[in-house]
Amino acid sequence: MNALTILDGGMGVELMARGQSTGGGLWSAQALLQAPETVADIHRDYIKAGASIIITNSYSTIPSYLAKGGMAEQYLSLTQRAGEIARSVADEFDGQVRVAGSLPPLDESYRFDLAPVDEEARPVYESLVEALSPYVDLFVCETMSCAREGRNAALAAAASGKPFWVAWSLNDDPGRGLRSSETVREAYAAVVDLEPEAYLFNCSTPEAISAAVSELRALTDRSLGVYPNLFHVPKDWTLDNDVSVAGREMTVEEYIALAQDWRSQGVSIIGGCCGVGPRYIEALAAMEA
Repeated sequence: MNALTILDGGMGVELMARGQSTGGGLWSAQALLQAPETVADIHRDYIKAGASIIITNSYSTIPSYLAKGGMAEQYLSLTQRAGEIARSVADEFDGQVRVAGSLPPLDESYRFDLAPVDEEARPVYESLVEALSPYVDLFVCETMSCAREGRNAALAAAASGKPFWVAWSLNDDPGRGLRSSETVREAYAAVVDLEPEAYLFNCSTPEAISAAVSELRALTDRSLGVYPNLFHVPKDWTLDNDVSVAGREMTVEEYIALAQDWRSQGVSIIGGCCGVGPRYIEALAAMEA
């Protein structure tokens, strides 16, 4: 069995737990302006818990989110700031920690129907990659809800010359493929020619992830990874509409049981997404000790 690579956990919910506002449509980007030291502390706490890779807080430093606060033109400077903070914290740990640059959906998460057309998406992804490249060791195209979205992000990441991963978000119903209802095979086929270093599933229910891992393992011998969330996301949700997400309980013990099962399926990269905080990552590291 390959050694486990431990990722960090969620940023946005952790910021809220530490008293930082994520409202106004800016989500976690707001902390880059108002509380950069808190962002650094969260990165640091995940590393102390056992993470060997931290993901930049650039998930919402995209024009569509920042436009809600009249700051769309700041998307590259804020993306760069997210990279600077993560790199600075990682460097405190003498080369033991790598930084992954987040390449997120360019409109709303989970909303494949809102994904920009290729001609609009690709230049933005290329700019995000350029802004992050001085600070990151690899890129992760994360929460990709359709095959086309994943390919657009992956094209920019591949052009950087750095390693990159592709992480898809799944339909909450196990075995139903991506949020777009495209199959895991179709999502994989859209990026395989670009040769990602690893394929992952994130911001999805553990049950959906377990089913998808089984499908993906049959398609590739590349590294597989997972980082689940603690929320059920209903149809048509956006960050600032009236549709509410529903939290669900997952104890640390339940998370570790899932991690052990994923390990038995050949998963070698595990972390957490929305709601999975440092105590989960600490328990994951203890599991492998």
